[in-house]
Amino acid sequence: MLVCISANPAIDKRVRLARLVPGRVNRASEVKPAPGGKAAHVAMVLRRLGADPLWIGFAGGDSGQELLAGLRELSIRTASVTMKNATRTNLEIIDAEGVVTEILEPGAAVSAEECSAFYSTCEAVFREAQGGVTAILSGSLPTGVPTDFYASTIERAHSFGGKVFLDTSGDALRKGLEAGPDFVKPNREEAEWLTGQTIHDSRSAAAALAEIISLGAQSAAVSLGQDGLVWKPLKSNSIFEARSPKVAARSAVGSGDAALAGFALAAEKQLGPEESLKLATACGAANCLAELPGQLNANEVQRLQEVVKIEIVS
Repeated sequence: MLVCISANPAIDKRVRLARLVPGRVNRASEVKPAPGGKAAHVAMVLRRLGADPLWIGFAGGDSGQELLAGLRELSIRTASVTMKNATRTNLEIIDAEGVVTEILEPGAAVSAEECSAFYSTCEAVFREAQGGVTAILSGSLPTGVPTDFYASTIERAHSFGGKVFLDTSGDALRKGLEAGPDFVKPNREEAEWLTGQTIHDSRSAAAALAEIISLGAQSAAVSLGQDGLVWKPLKSNSIFEARSPKVAARSAVGSGDAALAGFALAAEKQLGPEESLKLATACGAANCLAELPGQLNANEVQRLQEVVKIEIVS
């Protein structure tokens, strides 16, 4: 059972215009809203690839109802936790040259009671699955949610025999690592912040992976954007590198989430290291071709898997 957990979901609006001019009136040629937040992107990719994920997240106000309706329209099951404040809205502005500008709202404050209800909802799902859960925790934390939120959720999942994949940043990532997640996937900047190491190639990424695993992760991958992924699998002495295939990208927003979905699905299918990394890398690349983040084409994933190149770094 794949469960996508979102503490800070959103409505994502992709806005297209000829050119973004700061300080002037900018008229959009197209606006497309969609369910957003990193966990929603993960759930959408999993659904596109034939899985049946459950999304758990806060939802409040009219925007929260829009979020839930959007997920259900995509045939994604939801277990929402009602919050008093409205769900945030993010903007992704794309000009005619393909330059992307993101404006991300911080997320409305969550009360202690709402946070407690979230824990209870997760625990009920973990308990019912009887050890069969892979919980995918991704995204930032809104105001009012403690920085050990993901760490506490990891401990709860593990107590019921589940596995946990983590994708966040800052103190939430550092504290989450202390709870021993089964897998983490920081991007280059997040990994540099966490380890204090500069990552400029696959070997420096491999060194950062060793540090991240020493901080508590069972396995880890570092996303290098268009330069691909570097991954140390669980119970493996080898570190693998995948080069991302070149694509004519619409937008790279959500590609890290798509790669995370690929890793989670590969674990569910018990694929080998090279097959897992090919799937994750192909998902990230296929997301760049999608009309909206997370809404990739499964046929594109299959096609791109065949051209992903894997090498052993060390």
